[in-house]
Amino acid sequence: MSDAVSQGVKRQQRQVEWVGLYAASVAVALVASALLIQTTGGSSLAVFDALIEGSLTGTGRWGLTLGAAAPMLLVALGTIISARAGLVNIGQEGQLAIGAAFAVYISFRIDGPGPFNLVVLMVFGAIGGALWAGAAGALRFWRGVPEVLSTLLLVTVATQLTAYALGREWLLLAPDSVGARNNVSEQLAEDNRLPNLSVLGNQIPFAAFLAVVLALGLAFALARTTWGFRLRMLGKSPKAAQRAGISQTRFGMRAMLLSGAFAGLAGAVMFAGGGFQFSNFKFVPGFSGNIGWTGLLVALVAREKAIPAILVAFVFASLRTGSSFVGSTGVEARVTDVVEGLLVLALLIPPAVMFLRDRRRARLATTERT
Repeated sequence: MSDAVSQGVKRQQRQVEWVGLYAASVAVALVASALLIQTTGGSSLAVFDALIEGSLTGTGRWGLTLGAAAPMLLVALGTIISARAGLVNIGQEGQLAIGAAFAVYISFRIDGPGPFNLVVLMVFGAIGGALWAGAAGALRFWRGVPEVLSTLLLVTVATQLTAYALGREWLLLAPDSVGARNNVSEQLAEDNRLPNLSVLGNQIPFAAFLAVVLALGLAFALARTTWGFRLRMLGKSPKAAQRAGISQTRFGMRAMLLSGAFAGLAGAVMFAGGGFQFSNFKFVPGFSGNIGWTGLLVALVAREKAIPAILVAFVFASLRTGSSFVGSTGVEARVTDVVEGLLVLALLIPPAVMFLRDRRRARLATTERT
């Protein structure tokens, strides 16, 4: 009983340490951001007020923040799956773009009731992202090409392919955009769009509920299912996993496909439910808008855990939606990128500090035993 009590006390102490480190790191990041804003001639209080109003307190703003957080969270969930398998997928931006392109292409070539078309659209978005990540997975497991390189390079290929598709009427280009200065797709019909729930003057997109449900499901699957156990074993010790009968090729390839599928689904969600935040239900050049990269950061800051990723995605989305109000303070709106970078650094410091401290304690314990 005393051992159990002792272990409980140690866990509580460790949790307090984590909370203290995160609080201190975020406080330092905010102070550094304030000093930077002040040195550039702006008012830090005005900037932070604008960020809060633009993301939370303004009319309809927290609904927009939830809408921006949904695709970020979906991308992060896919990244968590590949990371748990020991794979470094950093091509989410390209996988999202290809998934959105698949969704756009199929959305104008199916004729059925709105809900059916919407489901097909999202399924094809996931398929597009899975195929694009699967190409990197195939190179990794059958040709030995590191996925960290192939996924990154495929982002450039995806950008060129989607640009080509937007230049061809038989692919994505809207008929009325032929010969126009900017190539865009047709606008998605209203009955094929994701619905919104109106709450207190905010439009909460269905995508936000979908992303949270998938995050909870993934957290359960990773912690409580055989699949999750095998995935974790593969990521921590491929040799031990192989001795246990877990095929690195089969499970690794599945992880890459699922990772890309989540990114592709995020692209489909942005197209079918993003509204004016994401090109007003049209596919345009640069459609992904760095959501893929941000989702990757969300997974990194959340330490590859699905539940914390929900909160982290909301924080990053708040910075994105709040930045539109920063310009009214007389400060360059890009200052939010600096704030975001400082917050990312602040949220990465506690795990590094705890890792170094635990390793030092382990070394001291080893020295004492010898």
